[in-house]
Amino acid sequence: MNEKFARLGMAPADILLPRDCDMTKWAVVACDQFTSQPEYWEEVDRIVGDAPSTLRLILPESKLNDPDVDQHVADINAAMEDYLARDIFRTYGDSILYIERTQSDGAVRHGLVAAVDLERYDYTPGSGSLIRATEGTVLERIPPRVRVRKDAPIELPHVMLLIDDPERTCVEPITAAVGSMEKLYDFDLMMGGGHLKGWRLTDGQMDALAAALAGLMDGAVQQEKYGLKDAAPLLFAVGDGNHSLATAKTCYENLKKVTPETEWADLPARYALVEIVNLHDEALQFEAIHRVVFGVEPAKLMEAFRRAYPNAHEGKGPGHTIEVVWAGCDGFITVPDPKVQLPVGTLQSFLDAYLKESGGEVDYIHGDDVARELGSKSGNMGFLLPAMGKNQLFKTVMADGVLPRKTFSMGHAADKRYYVEGRKIR
Repeated sequence: MNEKFARLGMAPADILLPRDCDMTKWAVVACDQFTSQPEYWEEVDRIVGDAPSTLRLILPESKLNDPDVDQHVADINAAMEDYLARDIFRTYGDSILYIERTQSDGAVRHGLVAAVDLERYDYTPGSGSLIRATEGTVLERIPPRVRVRKDAPIELPHVMLLIDDPERTCVEPITAAVGSMEKLYDFDLMMGGGHLKGWRLTDGQMDALAAALAGLMDGAVQQEKYGLKDAAPLLFAVGDGNHSLATAKTCYENLKKVTPETEWADLPARYALVEIVNLHDEALQFEAIHRVVFGVEPAKLMEAFRRAYPNAHEGKGPGHTIEVVWAGCDGFITVPDPKVQLPVGTLQSFLDAYLKESGGEVDYIHGDDVARELGSKSGNMGFLLPAMGKNQLFKTVMADGVLPRKTFSMGHAADKRYYVEGRKIR
């Protein structure tokens, strides 16, 4: 690992990009998007045709449980070997890329593509690692993904990590210097994905980036920022793709079992390629995800809520305030002096216990109007949560371990990361 980055848990990488390809056909959206819309992936397949494309190197998650998934995986690995044999890739050694993604709403998101050290990443709740999951990891989701990655010679990332840099010391100085950098690509993304540009950082820019990141993880800086004494520093919080990063971690840990410890540092699988984005990038918007509960009696549920939180009261006030909707009712309930950082934590811990004991089902809903409409139907209840502020993310993960599942949404499906860059992992 580059010594300037060693203590940061990240590093420049030997990044693969296709040469002499139609980049619009090359890049496809993250595999975990449009899982209930097979027509989306059918249209992507039609657009790509026989052209080189990341579509042939990834498995849409809608196919993870197909009866012929093993054949899908074999085909992917064969396509990777074929692309390598045909010298489709150009290698940019020891590199970090700066990218600008124009989203479907016209906003431009700024990011860095680099490798992170999986020794410094842990998805276990309560971990003090430098790179952490923000939401709970569903362990059952990892083995099917391991099947896809374990024998693959190449990785293509859709993982996005967030840094908490309100002073804009890391990414933004690079944004201001694009005119002096080597541009690697500039093209439209298919299927309404917007536009993508990429440049290669100079050695001087990489040195400055390492120094800026070191400043972010300084213990005194973090204590002043979050007010948490003796908390382990958190530099990178996973914003998107945590199960993919957990899969990379699992594959690396499995490889360690059959590799002498003296060789672990040189294993390509020890690292994973990611995009790093400043939490305070204006294009990055957090949207609340509401809860609608089905098959319940609202009066009984509210009675149980008050037993769980005896100091809760109707209306708004200091503490955690949640809008509650059911047939003929739309009001607010507030829990003063909450024990966790976010209202969603207060609500979710109660719902998990109540539904397990009393029955009913919960769904996670985007949009205020949809949540109110569904919640007001007979036998249903809607709980509308406030959007989490960006400044709450890191402090909550450091204080509470991980966020409750489905705490926030970060961008629409078409704006998720597209596969472009690759890296050899064998």
